[in-house]
Amino acid sequence: MSSLNALLRKEWRENVRNFKLYWIPIVFVIFGILEPITNHFLPEIMKSVGNLPEGTDFVWPKFRGEDIFVSLMGQYQIIGILVIILAFMGSISGERKTGTATLLYVRPMSFSQYFLSKWIVVNVIVLASVWLGFLAAWYYIRILFNPVAAGEVFAFLGTYSLWLIFAVTVVLSLSAWMPTGGTAGLSILILLVFQVLDGIIGTYWTISPWKLSTYALNAFGASVDQSDFWMSVGLTIIFIVLLVFFGMYMAKRNAAKTLV
Repeated sequence: MSSLNALLRKEWRENVRNFKLYWIPIVFVIFGILEPITNHFLPEIMKSVGNLPEGTDFVWPKFRGEDIFVSLMGQYQIIGILVIILAFMGSISGERKTGTATLLYVRPMSFSQYFLSKWIVVNVIVLASVWLGFLAAWYYIRILFNPVAAGEVFAFLGTYSLWLIFAVTVVLSLSAWMPTGGTAGLSILILLVFQVLDGIIGTYWTISPWKLSTYALNAFGASVDQSDFWMSVGLTIIFIVLLVFFGMYMAKRNAAKTLV
């Protein structure tokens, strides 16, 4: 445990030095604040800059607080996932390429603890950032729209957090396996392209990690088959565990590729 604690402190200090601990939460919070404010004032903005013919009465749909959470999650599903990929795609492969991992590999170190230290710290940063973004949005939603029940919000965040842990695990395990460029490309394929495909043809199956974002939104009052939901949760947890062990194995296997 002492080795793991030392590696955790090392990862934390590294993310402080490269400012990821600061700019990633800021990005998510900015989106969280802008989404409710933009949707609240959008009708006035469109009237002032829309150049509509005189006398035109444009009826803008009336949004509810739950709709803003749906819209914000859509932003996070694209921009947020891209931020995660770009920020952490070189977490392991980058250290091998630059040779900085040599300083770690020459020590009596467990590669399992090495991978876990990165996995834990990155998940803390990502989950804290996303939660801060949604909580900031929730604050403005209460002011500008209708209040959304705390139970619904936290049920939504709990389910969506499992999807984020899956996304982080995919990126880190690929970083342990492939060069940084390959990690970026395959992560985009798995997390973004597969997500689009699931949205297009996903009606043919109901159990998948890519369904978690949809099931998360069902916390806002929609009915859902609980068996499908829990089976998707269980399948996602199994994938996360398998990917963690895969990442540990590949980190050890590719240690010899580190530049000296």
